[in-house]
Amino acid sequence: MNVSLPTVVSRSGRFAAGPSQDVAAFSESISFDWRLWRQDIRGSLAHAGMLARIDVLSADELTAISAGLTEIGAEIEAGTFSWNSALEDVHMNIESELTRRVPAGAKLHTARSRNDQVALDVRLWLRDEVASVLDDIGALQIALVGLGERYPAVIVPGYTHLQRAQPVYWAHHLLAYVEMLARDAGRFIDGRERFNVCPLGSGAIAGSTLPLDREFVARELGFVDAAGHPRLTQNSMDAVSDRDFIVEFCSAAALASVHLSRLAEDVILWVSSEFNFLRLSDAYTTGSSLMPQKKNPDVAELTRGKTGRVVGNLTALLVLLKGLPMTYNRDLQEDKERLFDSAATLRGCLRLMAGMLEQAEVRTEVCARAAADAQLLATDLADHLVVQGIPFREAHHLVGAVVAYAEGVGKSLDQLSVEDYQRVSPKFPSSSPTVFDLGQAMARRNLVGAPGTEQVQRQLSLWRARLSTVSGEMGLEI
Repeated sequence: MNVSLPTVVSRSGRFAAGPSQDVAAFSESISFDWRLWRQDIRGSLAHAGMLARIDVLSADELTAISAGLTEIGAEIEAGTFSWNSALEDVHMNIESELTRRVPAGAKLHTARSRNDQVALDVRLWLRDEVASVLDDIGALQIALVGLGERYPAVIVPGYTHLQRAQPVYWAHHLLAYVEMLARDAGRFIDGRERFNVCPLGSGAIAGSTLPLDREFVARELGFVDAAGHPRLTQNSMDAVSDRDFIVEFCSAAALASVHLSRLAEDVILWVSSEFNFLRLSDAYTTGSSLMPQKKNPDVAELTRGKTGRVVGNLTALLVLLKGLPMTYNRDLQEDKERLFDSAATLRGCLRLMAGMLEQAEVRTEVCARAAADAQLLATDLADHLVVQGIPFREAHHLVGAVVAYAEGVGKSLDQLSVEDYQRVSPKFPSSSPTVFDLGQAMARRNLVGAPGTEQVQRQLSLWRARLSTVSGEMGLEI
């Protein structure tokens, strides 16, 4: 970004001189709010159109202003526009340059304050950003489903307390994250419904005495409901001071980042020598400056680490807002860096995690050895006793006793004979050893939501169909 640093100038007839250089540097926001330029121009074009409708602008003035704004937008897009930090923010930079080129630009700020202008710009920016976040979430879901589909028969231990618990299909484990991400997408969509309301026309605090056509602006900018009716903020004081929608976005981003962090932690465990379930591409790992054998899962570790800053941004916003009186206060300038950072960090993590998983390979032999641990089916043995009419609490105790017996004789549960089982208790039927057929055990898990063979394939198919529709809209492949 090209930023010039001229002598500070006064912006208002109220003051004899401008702020000091230190104050100007302390209070400028153009170094980060330049990101709003597209939305600022879009909002200004709609506002100019409305001013022409109420005869504040002539047709020729509207044409000149529209052409000037379009020209400025093209220069910003090309990287040739010079941002002036003395003008503080994106709004004043664009308006000042427009007025320099088009004298009628001095009329553009009629019935508009930077208070409702920034509220509008951020809502427009967030609407665009939510669409991009949803695309990135969908891409990661596609990567997870694709990795599950590539290894549909792989079974791994499921863990509780990081101890082996019961067997699950590899795909079932991955689909757990697909479900989490679906809830994340839902939260972003839900938040968009609340912030897709037009605040322009609220002025600095108390609206305007001019006959503004707020409905026209709302329609022009897409602030409409499903039936096409304009959606307008109903209280000018709330409209210029409301930042709930930013908090909601950052809250959804924080929870999505927590989900990514959990996925990253699983990946870090899976690629460790102790698990060795997964192999990552060299493109998503690094080595050690000292130890030549190392292959570190840096993308996963950084994703886990960056979650802290996204959670921190949410906390910073809540603390920022908690003591503010109505209505606009300059403190609110601090909201944008937190917002921009949360959005950029989340999207970067989503994209890199998706790329990493698309190129990952499962070590099927290692997974098979781990899933062959007969103790993973200890609960199945208890269920088998329940079918024989034994109360579950008693069955649980009997299986615990047979586990202890197996450990004592140095055998696994599937290596015990019928005589071994009945030596522990005659209540074990002769069919007890048959419980440890892993294929049959997975087939028995046929409840909705369970990691059974049919259920997992059904869920993979459902998610593939659902995400194929989404990916078609995004231009992605699954």
